[in-house]
Amino acid sequence: MKNKKQKKAIILLSGGLDSLISLDIAKKELDIELALVFNYGQKAFEEEKKASIEIAKYYNINHKVIELPFLKELSNNALTDNGNNNFDDFNSVWIPNRNGLFLNIAASFCDKYDYQYIIFGANKEEAELFLDNSKRFIEASDKFFSYSTLNKVKVFAPCAEFDKIQIVNYAIDNNVPLKLLKSCYQNSKQTGKKHCLECMSCKLLYNAIKNSKKPQLIKEIF
Repeated sequence: MKNKKQKKAIILLSGGLDSLISLDIAKKELDIELALVFNYGQKAFEEEKKASIEIAKYYNINHKVIELPFLKELSNNALTDNGNNNFDDFNSVWIPNRNGLFLNIAASFCDKYDYQYIIFGANKEEAELFLDNSKRFIEASDKFFSYSTLNKVKVFAPCAEFDKIQIVNYAIDNNVPLKLLKSCYQNSKQTGKKHCLECMSCKLLYNAIKNSKKPQLIKEIF
């Protein structure tokens, strides 16, 4: 996109791998002014918030937490329930319309404050299982926002064509501060570890680092 650096953007920042790398890529093309972090009752929220605050500070962007208590009421699964650690089942890590809701909230901020883009940490690998990470979902969101926002907000997902290994290799090549990550579904106070190595998110990250240009990063991240 021409002259994208002149355009303002907002980012959905979870503190995880995909949103961190999406931020690093997008900052080269867009003026990113605000990071939104969502609290829907997830076990790891406090650590996600801490990680996202540190990442936002590192990249010198504003940070805002959006509270969504009602979403936990609709989410009886491993991400929100302390008694449920069934991370290997699709239904146990699915939050109803989570990405759709996040993007729509971000679009409201964009329309109000004239941000032209929402940076979204989708990736090709997870799109195979979660359709709300796919290019079709992003294209559908753009079409929807062309009707629902006055400034016709666009979704920019710079990692949408990358798998996790490619994302980690980008981070290595560009000195992205991976030590700031919180990519685990679990609460570290309960597990005693920053990354539990048991949830889906940890397993994907571990495999990506193990097969990356710098597998020794496992010791730093885990």
